[in-house]
This record gives sequence, C-alpha cells and structure tokens, in this order.
Amino acid sequence: MSSTPVRLLRLLSLLSTRPAWTNRELAGRMGVDDRTVRRDVARLRDLGYGIESDPGPWGGYRLGQGAAVPPLSLDDDEALAVAVSLREAAQRGVLGSDQAALSALGKLQRMLPRRVADRLSAFAESVVHTAQGPGDPVSFEVLLKLADACRHGHRLRLEYRDSAGRLTERAVDPHRLVRTRHRWYLVALDVERGQWRTFRADRAVDVRPTGQPVRIESPPDAARLVADMLTSDYPFYATAVLPVPIEEAQCLVPPGSGTHESVGPDGTRVTLGGSSLDELATRLIALAVPLSAVEPSELRAVLRGRLQSQLDALHDQDRF
Repeated sequence: MSSTPVRLLRLLSLLSTRPAWTNRELAGRMGVDDRTVRRDVARLRDLGYGIESDPGPWGGYRLGQGAAVPPLSLDDDEALAVAVSLREAAQRGVLGSDQAALSALGKLQRMLPRRVADRLSAFAESVVHTAQGPGDPVSFEVLLKLADACRHGHRLRLEYRDSAGRLTERAVDPHRLVRTRHRWYLVALDVERGQWRTFRADRAVDVRPTGQPVRIESPPDAARLVADMLTSDYPFYATAVLPVPIEEAQCLVPPGSGTHESVGPDGTRVTLGGSSLDELATRLIALAVPLSAVEPSELRAVLRGRLQSQLDALHDQDRF
C-alpha cells in the first residue's frame, strides 16, 4: 500500500477530475478498501478541503468549497498555464496591483518541478512586452468588493472622486466590471440620478456594501456603455466602414477604443475619437483593411495626403 501522503494526493487528483465519485469507485481506482477511503477523506477535510458527501449505497464524494485555501494538485501543463497567467497579470496590472500576482507567482515558482520551471524560463526569455500605456493603480480589495456586489446584486455606497477631484458619495446598483486597455470601470445605476453611469475603479476611495438586494431590469450593454463614454470626449471623431463582421472588427478596434455597428454580415461601422485628425488617420491606416464611407471629409483629405506621401516615397526609391 502506498504511503498516506501519496494516497491523499492521488485521492485529491481523482476528486478533481469528476463531479462525483462513489466510495467503491475511489477504492477500486486507488487499490484500497472502503474504510481507507473514508479515513483519507477525513484527513483531507482536516487539511481544509471542502469534500462533500451523500449518504446511502449510491452516495459518494465530491469537491466543494473549503474553509481555507488548501494546496492544489496541478499537472505540468496546468502549473505552466497558471504561472504564465500570473506573469501576464503582474506585467499588465490586470488585477489592479501587481503585488498579489507577483507573490502568488513567487510561491508557485519555488514549488515547480525542474522540467516545468525550465519551460517557464524558456517562455519568459522568448517573450518581449511592448510598453504599456499609462494606467492608474486600483486596489485589488476594491475590485473584489465591486465584483462581489455585481455578482450578488447588492447596492453599494461608493465614495468617489470625480474628474475635477471632488469627493462625493453615491448610492449605486452595480451591474458589471469592464476592463479596457488601461483601466477598470464599474457600470452601475446611479440611484439618486436614475441613470446608468460608468465609474473608474481607481477613483473609488471607499466601497461599502449595504447588503441591500436590488433587482436590475433591462440592464445596458456594459462594454458598449464604456466604449461610448470613452469616445464621447474627444475634439475629433472618425467613422469608417470596415469590410469585416462585427466580431472581427472588435478585434481590430477593441471595444474600449471605439464603438461598433453592424452594417451587414460582412461590414461594420466603427467610430473612433482622437486628439487630432492626423492621429485618427494613423489609427485607420494601421488597421490594414480597405476603408469606405470615411467621415469627416477633412479626414479623407488627411488620409489621401498620407497615402500619397507613401507612394511618392516608394516612387523615389524605384528611381535609384
């Protein structure tokens, strides 16, 4: 018979592969008797694993939620996937702060087998990250409170600093968290104003759950609301039709960078905002797809000028 630690890891691995196992099935797979399975389940529960059981001859065991975060049993590919994801989260600040991701990554790296650590090192050495745009830090605790309120449908008291630096307190009914290229936004109903609003998570000074359940009827498209907000405060705008379905257009122009409107199965009208017509021309050219119905006319003139300059440069090269 294998040692107790080995059996426990084997039992944990089996429980994680299926929704439920009978005692007899586990005993057969592990090569032990039913009593040993029951004892090992009790040991795992003592370690913090939430293993649930159903009584009776057809009952069995399944993994549930424990009272603590116990050790995990991961195979090589799973461990590598988690490590790479933690690296990306720390690099890009997806979780608001990189400290939690770096701490978890450090713990995981110290436990990785050499074969997995070597694969992770090879990956890290082969990847080059481009510079990220400026982002504002947001507390991971704030993100968790906002996400929890969205999930459970509970009203929040939000102490919020607006763009002018004024500190206000709002009662909001949260709907969704939206992640753009640089920031997190909360889409919520402003109770006092009766309007759907977007709130930058990094401007949330304090988040206090009230525990008051709310029922949201006819919620908006959260990603579209954030995209509309992001493209509504620029001195210049551009619209163009791309000859691709809306799903592909959203890959070319992320929802946080513009708005999208389907004009058929193979066409999408996008709207972009920018600080200058030259900036908008650069972004449209970088899409590397044919453009039609480009507005305004001043932008078309800038695009023609940019493209003509490129053609002239190529013509001059051909002469030499």
